[in-house]
Amino acid sequence: MKWLLVTIVVLTTTASEVLRAMGMRRHGEIHDFRPSAVGRALAALARNRYIIGSVAAAAISFFAFLRLVAIADLSFAAPATAASFALETILAKYLLRERVNATRWAGALMVAAGVGLLTL
Repeated sequence: MKWLLVTIVVLTTTASEVLRAMGMRRHGEIHDFRPSAVGRALAALARNRYIIGSVAAAAISFFAFLRLVAIADLSFAAPATAASFALETILAKYLLRERVNATRWAGALMVAAGVGLLTL
């Protein structure tokens, strides 16, 4: 059960981050922080399907993580769910078309190796 929850947290966290990046790229950078402009930006983001999907995925991730820490130690749950960092790096490269340098790949591989140690 705990590995199923880890998988749910990793997949939904990754989906949330990727969708958020896609939504913000579609919306564009926010430059004006006056209250009326912030209100308009929030209204526009609330209609952005990528942002809506990101929030939904983040909610699922949050509640799955709550369940995970209810049945497993935090010292297991937090490192295990860090696998999302490696998956996000892969999706950033191939889905978002980001440039990922060797240092970032090395970091993602180290995180993946650390998660792999938890299976021993």
